[in-house]
Amino acid sequence: MSIHEECGVFGVYDPAGDCARTAYYGLYALQHRGQEACGIAAINDRELSFHKDLGLVGDVFSSSILDELGGTMAVGHVRYATTGGVRRENAQPLTLKYVKGTLALAHNGNLVNTPKLRTDFEYRGGIFQTTTDSEIIAYAIAQERLHCPSAEEAVARATRHLHGAFSLIVMSARKLIAARDPWGFRPLCMGRRGDAVVFASESCALGAVGAKFERELDPGEIVVVEEGEVRSLRDNCKGASSHMCIFEYIYFARPDSVLCGQSVHDARRLAGRFLAKEHPVEADVVIGVPDSGLDAAMGYAEESGIPYGVGLVKNRYIGRTFITPGQQSREQAVRIKLGPLKSCVEGRRVVMVDDSIVRGTTSRQIVNLLREAGAKEVHMRSSAPPFIAPCYFGTDIPDKEKLIACNYSPEEIRAMIGADSLGFLSLDALHQIAPDAACGFCDGCFTGKYPIDV
Repeated sequence: MSIHEECGVFGVYDPAGDCARTAYYGLYALQHRGQEACGIAAINDRELSFHKDLGLVGDVFSSSILDELGGTMAVGHVRYATTGGVRRENAQPLTLKYVKGTLALAHNGNLVNTPKLRTDFEYRGGIFQTTTDSEIIAYAIAQERLHCPSAEEAVARATRHLHGAFSLIVMSARKLIAARDPWGFRPLCMGRRGDAVVFASESCALGAVGAKFERELDPGEIVVVEEGEVRSLRDNCKGASSHMCIFEYIYFARPDSVLCGQSVHDARRLAGRFLAKEHPVEADVVIGVPDSGLDAAMGYAEESGIPYGVGLVKNRYIGRTFITPGQQSREQAVRIKLGPLKSCVEGRRVVMVDDSIVRGTTSRQIVNLLREAGAKEVHMRSSAPPFIAPCYFGTDIPDKEKLIACNYSPEEIRAMIGADSLGFLSLDALHQIAPDAACGFCDGCFTGKYPIDV
């Protein structure tokens, strides 16, 4: 099975310096988007230096490393291992030296025309050091830069050949460049802190470094920062409605982030309210599966009138099981990660709200944990519709044979996970969870219909 990536990118220009440390704090805020590798590249007097490795942000970087990196510009990345697996050479930012100077690139997303692009470059003499599509993007930019007058024009030309999802932060010796694909699959926003300009996958990372949110980049837009001046290039903007991944609201983004003008927390609570209307049940307590199920559980409790309780306690020192590679490690991580609160669930009819059901194994384990803690009944509610198709644009949704909803009916799934009842959010309700959002969405993993050909 080929697993696609979900990552976090961060970039900062600050004439006061110490940009690597700013990027470090920004990546800490984005750690939920990738937990297997991270890196920071910085520019000092037009010289590029970098540090990256496998592991969490707090483990990979020390104060001495950050001091050495310094920088009046920096770009950072947290990665969830993907095509190519967990290998140090696949960690980002990708850095390269070529005839026009130096380049560092951080990428969130997934291209669907990677094989063709890679083959084209290889037959023209290209030699690749990694197995990621991100290196193809870096190579394309470097190639275009040989024939155009500026780094931003090279980014604009290169991205016209890319088909799929990409939110990019590119750093040359003098410029920090942020770019978003014309379909707007992955989020990317901009903020300011005094004279500093900051880019990040989510607005929560702006707040973490004391930057004020300014706006999100439009689909297809390229923003260039050069010596404090900010310019926007819009030649690649198609003018069509965007198709941001709806799963950002359901699972990936932090609740305190704002996407397309819509609070992620509010969207999840609204999903819970719709669930209560569509799948009511008599119960004694509503609980959420930490962390992304908690907001939806609050919404379910508010709408149903059933008391909200803390039925599962999370071990804060283990990552997200959804993005733990390998099914065996994923199952073991559930018991390490979650502990049932017996005083909340014993002898009670429990509504358990989770963000989604992908393979079903995690749901079955959590239901079993609640039964072991004495729950009288366990009613499972998913704040996402059933997954019926893989994702090609950067979310870890596996092939159809691994998706439980592709092989079994809702009643069969209920029996397999051991719940007393099961309810999924409807597609109609899904599109209403972000009523204030000023963008469209991609829901291909729930419908099998994609904004572009795959």
